[in-house]
Amino acid sequence: MPYLGGEETVRELRRALSNPNVQSDPLRYRNTILKVIRTMSQGVDVSGLFSEMVKACATVDVVQKKLVYVFLCSYAALNPELSLLVINTLRKDCQDPNPMVRSLALRNMTNLRLPSLAEYVEQPLTAGLRDRAACVRRVAVLGWAKLHNLQPGSEIDAGVVNELYSLLRDPDPVVMVNCLRALEEILKEEGGVAINKPITHHLLNRLKECDIWGQCEVLRVLQRYRPQSEDELFDILSLLDASLVSPHPPVMAATLSLFLSLSSSLPAVSLAALERISGPLLAACGSGSREMRFAALCHIQLLLHSIPGLMGAHYKRFFCGYAEPAYIKQRKMQVLVELVNDENVAMILDELKGYCTDVNADTAQAAISAIGRIGRSYSDRCLEILTGLLGLKQDHITSAVVQTMRDLVWVCPQCSDTVCLALEGCEETLQDIQGRQALLWLLGVYGERISSAPYTLEVLIDGVRSEASLGIKMELLTATMRLFLCRPAETQDMLGRLLHYCIEEETDMCVRDQALLYYRLLRCGIEETRKVLQGRKSDPSLGVLIGRPAKPVSQWARSFNTLEPLREGSDHAIRYSDSSTDVLASSIAAPLSLSLSPAVSPEEFEHLWLQRQPLHTEQTVQCPAIPHCSPQSLQAAMQLVNIQTLAFTPQHTLPWRVYLYTHTQRSHSTNTAIEDGEGEEKGVKVTLKQQPRDDKALKEFLTVLTTVLNTLSSERD
Repeated sequence: MPYLGGEETVRELRRALSNPNVQSDPLRYRNTILKVIRTMSQGVDVSGLFSEMVKACATVDVVQKKLVYVFLCSYAALNPELSLLVINTLRKDCQDPNPMVRSLALRNMTNLRLPSLAEYVEQPLTAGLRDRAACVRRVAVLGWAKLHNLQPGSEIDAGVVNELYSLLRDPDPVVMVNCLRALEEILKEEGGVAINKPITHHLLNRLKECDIWGQCEVLRVLQRYRPQSEDELFDILSLLDASLVSPHPPVMAATLSLFLSLSSSLPAVSLAALERISGPLLAACGSGSREMRFAALCHIQLLLHSIPGLMGAHYKRFFCGYAEPAYIKQRKMQVLVELVNDENVAMILDELKGYCTDVNADTAQAAISAIGRIGRSYSDRCLEILTGLLGLKQDHITSAVVQTMRDLVWVCPQCSDTVCLALEGCEETLQDIQGRQALLWLLGVYGERISSAPYTLEVLIDGVRSEASLGIKMELLTATMRLFLCRPAETQDMLGRLLHYCIEEETDMCVRDQALLYYRLLRCGIEETRKVLQGRKSDPSLGVLIGRPAKPVSQWARSFNTLEPLREGSDHAIRYSDSSTDVLASSIAAPLSLSLSPAVSPEEFEHLWLQRQPLHTEQTVQCPAIPHCSPQSLQAAMQLVNIQTLAFTPQHTLPWRVYLYTHTQRSHSTNTAIEDGEGEEKGVKVTLKQQPRDDKALKEFLTVLTTVLNTLSSERD
């Protein structure tokens, strides 16, 4: 939407820029140009002032030049013809005696981003690499990287690459780091900078001269180097020793990442390095930056996987502050769980108990979950706290406690008696769906020990018609069936009413199918039903929290100093579910997956779309005739099974074509074209085009597609 009054504003600015009186006064002229920039930032299209601003570029005022360059770089793409005049002015400025003017001209010359002007930029950039001023060399080095991005298909000039390699020994550390970045970009297809022994030792010896981000860049590039002998390895590690305890967290993290990469075959050296950085990491946890604190906590969790007691003596440093954001509090609680031992368990549990009544519901639930995880090793103390929390009669606290108790009895069956006693009457304050599902699971599995179990289920069964959650209905079916097996006299009537409603009146197919399964299972006899429904009530083999074996450093070394630790889930507690969907998901591990952002360029995709060569594979999916199977319904059904489409032909086109993009476990992609021809008597003919061919992936995809088509046909019936 154009800015209101924009045309009148542009006319006034043009008159001011063309006024000889304004041009003769440097201060008024600069203020007028400043008004142009301010107007541009407000959303007004001031591209019509391009020629006037080009004239304003010819000045000795550095501030005015900067303002004009901002304008020209913004609108150069809209005025490619007039931009040639800008190049002439910029090339002249590249020979200015002032190094600041020369660097400014070089920077903006590459920021014009016009391929047609690339030939005019090469000569000033080459001269800039040999300039006596370091600020000009810095800009010229990065300018070659920008020029390469502007013409990615052009041939790399070997002379420029050699000169950039020679500038790695430039006395200015910023020029050296910029050369690394530029060579990484220019030689991307060849694997980046060629790191050999002389370059490695040169970069390490000059590491202290670089700024923080320069050191991080050098350390990142050096991860590709492999020492030729053990003596050289220890020489490099000695050079890295000072950076390992750097007061700057980014440098420390990059150094440790390089340290772990180099010492991957020496576990003792890696563990010693992890112990040394405990101090800097603890200091980072007290940083004034919230982002820095969060990143440090995430990486501390990684270290505790290999050295569980690394931060044990400093556990109080992970107590939560009142003003800290919720995401930092939750991470701190996860670290506290990892630091629990016999000496500090009482104090940590007392601290977590205080967080359970936090005003933030997510923080309170995370604290309750943390207490439940500690309960794997100290069940009596934790159950006492959890039982006391039920007395608060608050919905979100009760829901989190019930879910935690469900998870706890799964790994610690000895807690079941205490949990069954604590559940009496808690259903009155439960409104949360997850909490009610957890309660239903407990009532179904341990219903014979809970005296009020039949009455609690009966209330829910009487209100099943007004229940909106499908998960509650399915869990209610399972819990009632299990309770019927152990208390048939009290449950028979309510089970019959529930099955009748779910089979005859329920509209959701999942609930109806589950009810039909249970009904037909009952017709096979009680013993057969008991074999199916009465499975394991717990899994103690998952182990306790204390005494777990330490993970090798190699399992997570590659993810250190990356975003991967930050992407991990906020709750590391293992959740268990008895629903049929979880069982199905765990039993099916299909290696075929669909990608929503395929690595296919628009040109490649257009070529695949229009290609009409003989297809590699043709399959016919046999299913009942679908006279009204429209492309819309087929596409909607495929989305339900996580099959997303890249493009498709108009709906009334025969044959109808849709393009998908898939990945397999062997890390290669498959472009699949489906031609859906309607009107055949025996089924829908599907033609598949795959590059490269993978029979296993084809069979899996056809299995999914067959299921979708059969489901559509059954719904039509």
